Amino acid sequence: MLGTTIRRLVRVPLAAGFIALLAACGSAPVGPGYYRVERGDTLSKIARSNRQSVSSIVRWNNLANPDAIEVGQVLRVAPSANSAGLVTGSGRSRSSSSGTASATPRSAPADTQDETAPSAAPTTSISLIWPANGTVIRTFDGKNSKGIDIGGSAGTPVVAAAAGTVVYAGNGLRGYGNLLIIKHNSEYLTAYAHNRALFVKEGQTVTQGQKIAEMGDTDTDRVMLHFELRYQGRSIDPSRALPAR
Repeated sequence: MLGTTIRRLVRVPLAAGFIALLAACGSAPVGPGYYRVERGDTLSKIARSNRQSVSSIVRWNNLANPDAIEVGQVLRVAPSANSAGLVTGSGRSRSSSSGTASATPRSAPADTQDETAPSAAPTTSISLIWPANGTVIRTFDGKNSKGIDIGGSAGTPVVAAAAGTVVYAGNGLRGYGNLLIIKHNSEYLTAYAHNRALFVKEGQTVTQGQKIAEMGDTDTDRVMLHFELRYQGRSIDPSRALPAR
């Protein structure tokens, strides 16, 4: 985002509540050998609790930066059957590829996907439409920007990017203004921030393309929509799931 809002949103103390809320809304039970990161956790604390070494957890999860784990992130905390890989959906173990994870989660091959694994799902697994007309003025980078910002004029309609249930509607999260969070299934959430007005309530079911808000400048210095896509509590690039335009 622009100006002071950018600095506020990227500071952990202000964003932690939002991240925790998103993680809680999108969390599903994790399987044996996995752990979902909670607020206040460190990798060393998780390792001690599971009687593992930090280096083992780093290796099993391809972590590039052990200090950069996120609330809601799912980590493998026990070796797989072959002590080296991901567990497939059918329960067969598979050796993981070499390399380290980047701040932007990479899509894992379909045959290595597991509902408890921390890897990002293929973007084709959810079909989104653009939540608003306008120009993208800030893109996703996975670090300072957890979503995209779409600039426009006050009152521009904001629509649901996919069908789902509204799990948050309000302005109680500092730095996001009037905010909506929609849960699409057990894995995916979308968030819509800085709205001028909200037209749906918590618990309400919405359809794809339904008007849910109007673009505004609440808690920011210009009219925009801040739009996020979360998979299993982790931010992923919304533009990869949006149609080209």
